[in-house]
Amino acid sequence: MSERSVSCGVVVLDRRGYVLLAHATDTTHWDIPKGQGETGEAPIDTALRELCEETSIEFAPERMKDLGRFVYRRDKDLHLFAARAGEGEIDLAHCNCTSLFPSRKDGSMIPEMDAFRWVAPMEVGRFASRSLTRLFETALSLTELHGTL
Repeated sequence: MSERSVSCGVVVLDRRGYVLLAHATDTTHWDIPKGQGETGEAPIDTALRELCEETSIEFAPERMKDLGRFVYRRDKDLHLFAARAGEGEIDLAHCNCTSLFPSRKDGSMIPEMDAFRWVAPMEVGRFASRSLTRLFETALSLTELHGTL
């Protein structure tokens, strides 16, 4: 049996309980900042690195609430952390993705994420992948999380 891969990510909520989503370049869906860890990297460090690489947002580790590990897809789990953004702390116009990958169209290096938005919990399904939408609908209620941050 093969080992499941794990991506680590951060669920960022604003004061209204809206979640920060980033548009995955060259796809139709939006996602939370997340990604694979490097060898020996702790999940919190992976999550914070991915947050910074994909959005340019930097949070101190002590701001993170460890939400644990969730089944995401048949072959992948997510280890998620959560943080509350303060009023005016994040300006989406200044978010910037520095992690690049080769474009499926022409091979040129393009950012993993190319747009950012705040999304109400009940609207996540309009933007996010089925896997992320299912996670928020079944295993990790954004409304409940909003009440605990």
